[in-house]
This record gives sequence, C-alpha cells and structure tokens, in this order.
Amino acid sequence: MYFCANDFRLNFNETKLGFTLGDANGVGMEIMLKAFSSEYLFNHCIPVLYGSKAVFSHYAKMLGMEGMRYNLVQDANQARSGVINLKEVGSIDEIKPGTPSTESGALALKALQAAVEDVKQGAISNIVTLPIDKNTIQSDEFTFAGHTDFLAETFETDEYMMILTNDDLRVGMVTGHIPITKVARAITPEAITKKIDILLNTLRFDYAIRKPKIAVLGLNPHSGDNGLIGDEEQEVIAPVIKDFVGKGELVYGPYPADGFFGTKAYEDFDAVLAMYHDQGLVPFKQLAFSTGVNYTAGLPIVRTSPDHGTAYDIAGKGKADASSLVSAVFEAKKIYNNRLEYNELTKNPLTFKSHRKEKFSIGVPNLK
Repeated sequence: MYFCANDFRLNFNETKLGFTLGDANGVGMEIMLKAFSSEYLFNHCIPVLYGSKAVFSHYAKMLGMEGMRYNLVQDANQARSGVINLKEVGSIDEIKPGTPSTESGALALKALQAAVEDVKQGAISNIVTLPIDKNTIQSDEFTFAGHTDFLAETFETDEYMMILTNDDLRVGMVTGHIPITKVARAITPEAITKKIDILLNTLRFDYAIRKPKIAVLGLNPHSGDNGLIGDEEQEVIAPVIKDFVGKGELVYGPYPADGFFGTKAYEDFDAVLAMYHDQGLVPFKQLAFSTGVNYTAGLPIVRTSPDHGTAYDIAGKGKADASSLVSAVFEAKKIYNNRLEYNELTKNPLTFKSHRKEKFSIGVPNLK
C-alpha cells in the first residue's frame, strides 16, 4: 500500500504534480503564484493546477503578475514543462478574498475531485493540496473533517495517518480531528498499535530509514505522574511500547509532552507520536510553521500540503508566505524518490542495500 501506482522509471522532475486550487477566497492561489514566480520550482516538477482561469487572473493581477502565463489544458497529458498548466474545473461569480462562501467551497471540491480522478488514471503522479475551508466545502459529496479523511476513503484505506514534517521533526497523532472530550476514550491499545505500525512503515518506505526510532508521548500532564493524575500511561500506552520493544523496534516513552519539546528531545528521534492533535501540532507549528508540511501517510499516492489553512485574515493582501508550499513540493519529491528507490532495490533481493537516513534540506529561497 506504500507504493505509488505510477511508472517508477520516471524521474520526479519529469512527472506531473497536481495542485488543487483550495479555497478561492483564501491564500492558496497567492502562494501558488509566488512559489512559481521564478524558474526554481519548474526545474523540479511539471505543475498541473486544477482550478479556474478567473481565479488565476484575479490573483495574478492583484500581485502585479499579469505577465505570468499559464498553459490551458483540457487533459493533464497535454501539460508541458516550464509553465503552470491550468486545467479548468469551474469558476465562481465573485472572488472575495477573506470571505468564506459556499460557492468557493464547491469549486475547491471540484478541483480536488478532478485531481484525484487524474491521479487514479495516471495522468498526474502525485498531489499537493492548497488550503480548503473545512466548513464551506461540506456537501453531500464531502462530509469529512479535511483532506486526510477524504483521501483515505477515496483510496480505500484505513491504514493512514496525518504527519507534520520538516527537516528536523516529524509528528504523527493517534487521534486527529476529534473533540478534546472524546480523546481519552479514543486512546486504546489497538489505536496506538495501529498508529505506531503506520509510522514505522512510513519511516522505512517513505523516508528510507531502515531502523526508525520513535518517541511516544503520554496523554496526561507529566505523563500521569506515576498514576497520580491519570493512569492511561501505565495501563494503556506503556504496555504497547513494551510490545514493540519486544519485537525489536526502537519505540520509547511515554514522555511528558511539555518537557519533551522544551528540552529538544525530539532531535534524538526520527518521529514523534502524539496522543492528540494540539499536543503534537502546537509545538510543531511553533518550531516549523513557515517550512512545515502536512503529509498523508499510507496512501498509494504521495499527497502533501502546506501546514497552514486559508488564512482569511491576510487573504488578498499580498502578505502570504509561500515557503510551506515550496517545502510541500520538495517533500513530495523526496518521498516519491524514496518509494522509487525502495521499489527498485526490492525487485531483486540480491541487489538490496541498506537504506540510509539522510537529512534533507531543500535550501529554498524565502518566498514571502
């Protein structure tokens, strides 16, 4: 389930990378234009944007980029290198940056559905999603908490996980977009085991780390203080960790979340498993907001996105920073190439060589 169903003989630079419009009234189109305002990213992928001519032109004019051309295609197979290839999926009557609307939500869904259909058909290789408004996109066709759950159902897998990642830190979660009042009940041995398995497989296959080292956080303050303020660590989390250690895996914990991040203990691990959304994402975004990437592990394709939302408060003001989107492109490239390498190495067991862990630094310019 960890292998992209595309032709692994292709170099990523030659593959078509799909970009979904996201919410037309958010910062998605702005960061897309900024990211591709130089030749830099064109040297690393052939972009296919699923969106709208009207939205493209509106933001190009707003940013003073009227000279930025696009190649309008009816089919992603017509995409060419060196230019944004635009596949129009619809339009909206009024573009109002910073203002939520059901019309912009419907257009965002059309873009997402079109990109998914093309990646299934092999017309594009992988997908980078621009931010959606999780409220306005809701409809009979989209009843999910976000991209992650939608894509998991679309590709028929329940072995998936949202991972926030940058050069120095990867954070996964046992529970995702659920109310905090439901978190404790959702922290079960089965759920923790499943997420650790997914994280281990992802680190091996997608990040080329042969022997991953994972830190598991506790649920309660101070990891329960030996049962004084909660027994989930002793009764639920620690036994699971012990089982993995017994199988020879490098899984450690449970660690108190505050001290773990405060002392930079995460630097000694390949990934961190948090128990719930904010426990992992608050420190991650504090440490890596401008370069962080949201990656959906466990899909047969590679899907990444910027680690921020629609940013309505700055939409249309030219203030959006494209760095996270640039990082998302390079994260997709790294994971795709690691899958390619793994696939090639395992075709003939006699030629298998040890995977290596390499720090990946994209070295991209500041694109504010």
